[in-house]
Amino acid sequence: MKPVSLIAILMCGILFGFGLSLATMIKPEVVLSFLRFQDFGLMLVLGGAASVTALTYQIVPRLLKKPLFEPIFGRHSAALNRQTIGGAALFGIGWGISGVCPGPAIAGLGAGNWQLLFAVAGMLAGAYAQGWLASRPPHRPAQPAPSAR
Repeated sequence: MKPVSLIAILMCGILFGFGLSLATMIKPEVVLSFLRFQDFGLMLVLGGAASVTALTYQIVPRLLKKPLFEPIFGRHSAALNRQTIGGAALFGIGWGISGVCPGPAIAGLGAGNWQLLFAVAGMLAGAYAQGWLASRPPHRPAQPAPSAR
């Protein structure tokens, strides 16, 4: 990856974190009130983010022959399978219990909300556990021994 790409990614991350802070998504209590259907302000944030992402993924590759800083557009493999559904469910449960999502947690740390260190530590432990479990060979039940005749 080119250095200019890394700088562009860093700038986009800073802009993303600023937007999360401005939308108050870095405060778990605000997110939890949204998830309890008490405050619908974050619905505009989520709807806006989903709309911009959908348009970007659909329109930009048609308008540009190649990305600004790289030779080709990357492909994102996606599959709707048991692992994807299980991961999404686990993510949703964790988000619902804690009110913390990875992006806002890191942005919250940047804003000085040090209690989010516990959430980030939990996310890192979960990511490590998932990587460890995914790297293990699949378990195969023992085959019965052939009977001697």
